[in-house]
Amino acid sequence: MPEEKSTILVVEDDVDVADMLNAYFRVQGYEAITANWGEEAVRVSNSSQPDLVILDIRLPDIDGYEVARRLRDNRRTADIPIIFLTEKRERADRLKGLQLGVDDYITKPFDIQELRLRVRNALRRSMMSTLTNTVTGLAEGVLVDERLSECLIERDWVLLLISLENLDSFRESYGFVASDDVQRAVGLMIYNALRGVGGPNDFLGHLSPTEFILVTGSGNVSALIERIRTRLDQSLDYFYPLKDRDQEGRIDKRLSVWMSQLSAQDGPFSDLDQIKAELMKRRI
Repeated sequence: MPEEKSTILVVEDDVDVADMLNAYFRVQGYEAITANWGEEAVRVSNSSQPDLVILDIRLPDIDGYEVARRLRDNRRTADIPIIFLTEKRERADRLKGLQLGVDDYITKPFDIQELRLRVRNALRRSMMSTLTNTVTGLAEGVLVDERLSECLIERDWVLLLISLENLDSFRESYGFVASDDVQRAVGLMIYNALRGVGGPNDFLGHLSPTEFILVTGSGNVSALIERIRTRLDQSLDYFYPLKDRDQEGRIDKRLSVWMSQLSAQDGPFSDLDQIKAELMKRRI
């Protein structure tokens, strides 16, 4: 499976510089997109969610500080690494950027090799910070793939997928804080069930923000399924305000959970993608 390219957004009003950086980073193996205005940069960041932004401070409309502030204030773009590209060298300007959560700072005229290394380092730091889910603290991404890859050579394992449905609808009605509380609480209930009846080498993480993946042994799976079902079935209604708990027929797309199960005996499996695809088919 080919490695996914990181996307860099270059925000620079000098078209020649923007085109040069776009071409350079494409040669280096990145996807590159450009924006010449601050408002355009905010719009593109929201729609495309690049992996990193190279941001000039001096722009024709809003300046780079305002662009950075808006990106940091928006939940969708708050964690995107930002490297300021500027002619300013004063300490106050650097402090202002750091206060906004900018990750790095490079002044013009810049060394293109230095900028490349700063981009690489910022992306690596960002990747390390995304190994765990920011809401639940559970493993995701590379850590989950590494654990699932071990199943290709192990002989006794069972995967449980616990999918939390309709969280987007819940978020629209009750807000981000309430939906994060649901996600965090569901993760904690699954973790406590695993700690209570699971084995010492069991693993819990995310396939997606609303999909929890659990790796256990065949001897533990029945008790785990029963405990997880019981705890979640008893709890989902309590995430709603008191006035809405008895509105089961009136609230569209209420919170619910479904599970699927896959074991080593269902194989053999040739690769990680096949394991994930088969897991999705085996709803219980």
